[in-house]
Amino acid sequence: MTRPYNFSAGPAAMPEAVLTQAAAEMLDWHGSGMGVMEMSHRGKEFGQIYAEAEADLRELLAVPSNFKLLFMQGGGLAENAIVPLNLSCGEVADFVITGSWSQKSADEAKRYCNSHEAANTQAGGFTTLPDPAGWQLSTQPAYVHICSNETINGVEYHELPDLKALGCDAPLVIDFSSHVASRPVDWSRVGLAFGGAQKNLGPAGLTLVVVRDDLLDRALPICPSAFSYKTVADNQSMFNTPPTYSMYIAGLVFKWLKRQGGIAAVEACNIAKATLLYDAIDTSALYVNRVAKTCRSRMNVPFYLLDERLNDAFLAGARARGLLQLKGHKSVGGMRASIYNAMPLAGVQALITYLRDFEAQNG
Repeated sequence: MTRPYNFSAGPAAMPEAVLTQAAAEMLDWHGSGMGVMEMSHRGKEFGQIYAEAEADLRELLAVPSNFKLLFMQGGGLAENAIVPLNLSCGEVADFVITGSWSQKSADEAKRYCNSHEAANTQAGGFTTLPDPAGWQLSTQPAYVHICSNETINGVEYHELPDLKALGCDAPLVIDFSSHVASRPVDWSRVGLAFGGAQKNLGPAGLTLVVVRDDLLDRALPICPSAFSYKTVADNQSMFNTPPTYSMYIAGLVFKWLKRQGGIAAVEACNIAKATLLYDAIDTSALYVNRVAKTCRSRMNVPFYLLDERLNDAFLAGARARGLLQLKGHKSVGGMRASIYNAMPLAGVQALITYLRDFEAQNG
């Protein structure tokens, strides 16, 4: 049976090989007599799963030894509170607002610190990224926050800003939920990165935090123990019961990524997929993408039909072709194709064929 192509923004499509292996191991993991979701997180079986997942992810993302990998819960929205609880010291944190998710981060941080907007591109419809040279940074912010890929608005930093070049010593915090493991990370420019797993790493339920050692012990007194980065790090992500099954599936995804050739090979594939899709949209007389070409997301491609009366017919025809979940986010409308790591080139090619066929019939 040929599976449809799932363009969901998240929870997103998983590698078929991972789902097949998880199904085979559902009742008995490696002869243990237990499924993974039945295991104690403190048992030797799950200890092996955790150790391999941590090591594989550190290798894949080339995470330096002075950073801790934390497996937490709550997704990116929870981290919008957990980050200021750990890093703000109750003072000023700067936010660069480039879409819906960075706006949510800035709004949530107001509960715990002075949330200052260093830049905001809303006036332009969140279709560009502001030049860091023009950011209005605070004198001594506790940290500077960006969302390095905006899932809804489809803008992506193709190069992380260098705060030191701007004369700022604050750590850079990045929400990389929607493009983690799709490209390399320049860790020399990052203090902390976080992301929900449900785009590129695995199923919903797991949140990845990568935090530099010197930022571990700054939590506010009101920070819950289970959300303290130092506490979580000191307990190898086992202070409380972690999302064990999500961690297991993520570990399978990490091994799948390694079999693809690692992040460099995955990035090359992602560039090829995105280039084909954007070219098809740009050469069309029916579809349009409004994001500046210099900052278009490789992962999330929003587009609009110039005749929006055709939207329902477009989506119905897509479903009939086995092209699922192309409807845009309710806050912006239109369409959106999320083409994460697990989306094969063939899926993007099938979408492009449909775009052209639909235009030929309705253009």
